[in-house]
Amino acid sequence: MQQTTEATGRRPLEGVRVLDLTRVLAGPYCTAMMADLGAEIIKVEAAHGDDYRHIGDRIDGESILFQTVNRGKKSIVLDLKAPEGIETIRRLVATADVLIENFRPGVMDKLGLGAEALRQEHPALVYVSVSGFGQTGPNTASPAYDIIIQAMSGLMDVTGEPDNPPTMVGEALADVAGGIFAAFGTMVALFDRERTGTGRHVDLALFDALVSMMPIVASRALLGDGKPTRTGNKHPVSAPFGTYQAGDGHFTVAVLNNRLFATFAASIDCPELADDPRFATDSLRRDNEPALAEKIEAWAGSRTVGEVVSLLTEAGIPVAPIQTAAEAWGSAQAEARGLSSAVSHPVLGMLQIPEQPIHFSDVPRGGRPAAPALNAHKDEILADLNRREGEKA
Repeated sequence: MQQTTEATGRRPLEGVRVLDLTRVLAGPYCTAMMADLGAEIIKVEAAHGDDYRHIGDRIDGESILFQTVNRGKKSIVLDLKAPEGIETIRRLVATADVLIENFRPGVMDKLGLGAEALRQEHPALVYVSVSGFGQTGPNTASPAYDIIIQAMSGLMDVTGEPDNPPTMVGEALADVAGGIFAAFGTMVALFDRERTGTGRHVDLALFDALVSMMPIVASRALLGDGKPTRTGNKHPVSAPFGTYQAGDGHFTVAVLNNRLFATFAASIDCPELADDPRFATDSLRRDNEPALAEKIEAWAGSRTVGEVVSLLTEAGIPVAPIQTAAEAWGSAQAEARGLSSAVSHPVLGMLQIPEQPIHFSDVPRGGRPAAPALNAHKDEILADLNRREGEKA
């Protein structure tokens, strides 16, 4: 995929300095998006480095997972158990707009680096805490990885086939949701600081983020019968809205209103379905989805997925084949949107690395450095820190 070059303006977060005390995925995902948009990210690591440097597939000893979520950052190793490490953090905080951390609640307070203490010294600081269950509540001290949050949020309970066990989603969605909302909270706090001159403490829980990303489940849990259930590859409240069998594979359709359903029925050579009382409304179509699926798959079974997609697309029906992840990343659409761009890595050579997804007018995409080697920027960061402190003296 080629790096897009249609815009040459400044990036919107240029000049924003972020002290990044996060590791693994949620926090690094947040700061990677900010790095894409021009923020300076100073990644503070322990001597062994971020855990993601040591897990997942590796090429020439380098974790490719680490590369994807630590692009565009600077690395410095500091020992937070040593007084000099804490002192360096405090010096860096004085130069930063944002501090983001994902230690368990209470750890930063014990280090003397908690939100209350640092914001008292630096009222303009935006202090972002990312944790599994947040800074308050009965689960606040509980350890949390993505699968734990998926399990406790209700997401696993509604994922999978009705007669099979709950299934985790095939991506670390809780961590990614946490990273996105952490970035959103950071931006809101920075925006508010422009008006007030004062930063805020942003408290983001992965549990909260994932629960809030399920509005259909919420509508049924809070306002409906309170019993959202697993519906497999079919939509929980609409039909036909899901995955169906063709002659050589599966395809997906999304039909959400009566007008579109009438068009769909005619397209699958069953126009009478539009007048069938079993399918008169979206709710009735969902209640009677097995009978509807039988008609759909009888029509599609003698056709290839490609033929089904072509016929329904021509009729204006939302339809798609099921692509692999490699097909999605390699698609003309992904290339046109610049979802990844090339970076040069000193060991791995040229890499295609993900890009944050939002397009801003006159803002370039790509052009970022690769993820840093451990402690690669220590001399640069400390020299810059000495210079800044000298200018203030």
